[in-house]
Amino acid sequence: MATIDAFTYDVPAERDFGYSQAIKSGELIHVSGQLSFDGAGEFLHAGDFAAQLERTYANMDKVLDHYGATRNQVVSQTLYVVNLRQNAAATAEGNLGYFGDHRPASTVLGVTELTLPGQVVEISCVIDTRLPA
Repeated sequence: MATIDAFTYDVPAERDFGYSQAIKSGELIHVSGQLSFDGAGEFLHAGDFAAQLERTYANMDKVLDHYGATRNQVVSQTLYVVNLRQNAAATAEGNLGYFGDHRPASTVLGVTELTLPGQVVEISCVIDTRLPA
């Protein structure tokens, strides 16, 4: 029987919306949409795509670290990007910088808006801990 291990930052949004940052079920970790926030759950860098992307990937690293996983174990990701045409090159550059030679399955969606005012990117992913780190 698979066990479930939920990871939270214990920030207000998790309680307000009723979610976890990630859930590990068996060998898979499903990561909720990460965004640009600090340890207290305060949103950072409104309207600044590059800064938000960098902070969002840093928050993904916190989830990976919690589970002892690495970027090489990310099997898929979904990116939600406001003004995708305008931010396409920065999205690709950030993705290549984050993953290096690793190539997870990826879906990029251009969206009209995200949850918070000034939020321009959100990224969710699935991690398989059976893969080599």
